[in-house]
Amino acid sequence: MDGFFSVNNIVFTVIGYPMSYIEFFGTLLNIWCVYLVAKNKTLNWPVGIVATILFGFLFFQINLYADFLEQIYFLLTGFWGWWAWSTGKKSAKEEKPVLALSFTSRLGWILITFVGTLILGYVDAHLNVYFPKVFTEAASFPYLDSFTTIMSFVATILLIHKEFEAWYLWILVDIIGIWLYWIKDVHFVSILYVIFFILAVNGLTTWRKLYKKQQSLQKTI
Repeated sequence: MDGFFSVNNIVFTVIGYPMSYIEFFGTLLNIWCVYLVAKNKTLNWPVGIVATILFGFLFFQINLYADFLEQIYFLLTGFWGWWAWSTGKKSAKEEKPVLALSFTSRLGWILITFVGTLILGYVDAHLNVYFPKVFTEAASFPYLDSFTTIMSFVATILLIHKEFEAWYLWILVDIIGIWLYWIKDVHFVSILYVIFFILAVNGLTTWRKLYKKQQSLQKTI
């Protein structure tokens, strides 16, 4: 692949590390996106859509196929989330309220994550066998990559519905991502996940406070 979307199209080099355009701009947009999510701002969705497209090209070229498929999912859910947050507001000046999962729902999502990881991991490990002309090399860390992918799928759905438990999943995804992307030599993305981790912890703290505040207000009504 040539042109702007190639990982070989370098914008600059930092301490011997070549930075591609898609990694650089995708990283910056993702940081902005997660910051906006943590601040409970609907603008996070259109920003995330652009970042998702850039990272889709990146992950495909470094053979993280589960992450590549994840970006397609993020692209579709990005439009869904944008619509859901925009229509879920009580007024033009207010954001959609934060919610919490029931105990049964939490168990259900844990089961979905476990089964989904096994299925996606198997498929991911055999993509180069099933579609050798498209996926020319074997997937890297197929089951670990699939685990973070399925968790991201679940976390995105919870995020769309404003369930604050989504942040627990994002925190775990970020911890794994820091190590995984460093091993895959996309160091800037690894550093990005350190920032994601910090923002996710802040997001969890912020959303829990909003949820408790909303519950207190409901009790007084």
